Amino acid sequence: MDNEMTNSEGTYDILQNSAGEILIVLKQRKGGPENPRFVYDGGSNALLYRSRESAVFLGDINENARAPLKRVDEVLVAEIDGDEVAREYVVPVRFVRDLKAVLS
Repeated sequence: MDNEMTNSEGTYDILQNSAGEILIVLKQRKGGPENPRFVYDGGSNALLYRSRESAVFLGDINENARAPLKRVDEVLVAEIDGDEVAREYVVPVRFVRDLKAVLS
């Protein structure tokens, strides 16, 4: 699955600090981000475009994380390798009406 353009992320965490900022933690991917975007429609799925060659589908977003995600303009993404943070970067959030329409 690593050589497909879009990977499904089964294990990830969405965290919020007291200031309302959002951190998304996921496994490290090959290659660094280039003009990344977090595409979200307010539902249970989102898409993290890392670059032209790499996107990560985040499915089954917890209901408690959905409202906070709708209130931010950007998220911090941390890619981890084992217990270490391999890279972190700020990603603007792009809201769409229907994520499924964007994917088709």
